Amino acid sequence: MTRTRLANVLLLTITFAGCGAARADDASDCEAAAGSYLTGVVQDAPTFAGGSRLHGIELSHTHVKLTGDADGKTYDIAIDDVFAAGYRPRQEVVPAPLDQIHAGDHLSLCGIPFKGGMHWVHDNCGDSPSHQDPNGWLKEIAADGTTGPNLEASTSYCYLWARK
Repeated sequence: MTRTRLANVLLLTITFAGCGAARADDASDCEAAAGSYLTGVVQDAPTFAGGSRLHGIELSHTHVKLTGDADGKTYDIAIDDVFAAGYRPRQEVVPAPLDQIHAGDHLSLCGIPFKGGMHWVHDNCGDSPSHQDPNGWLKEIAADGTTGPNLEASTSYCYLWARK
């Protein structure tokens, strides 16, 4: 094997090993955050869904259909808009940065499963994580396997819920 070819094989091996390590870290981080872990590929562009009001603030959601990596099943991901940095009350649109999610994107999620999907994929406002109140997230997975920041990390509207 030529030196260049050996170097390329070694580089690919290190890259793929790093991908697995990043996902293993996310899975263990999610377990520590009292959530359930899911990764998958987005099927369609995100959609807006109106919601009820709490203290005058609409608790709207963004929905994404995701094909799970582990089982190939389709999941409905219900994303709370108030935890997205670009959320603005009375605007019936998918807020930033959720509006940058596209079909084909690969996501890492930590939250609470429900029949056919997952929700609570957001920050828990500093509460001690529990299975009813995990410190969840929604992150994009880059082509190299690294995960980006939590797209559901805004704490601007945490005041809506009583602190424990």
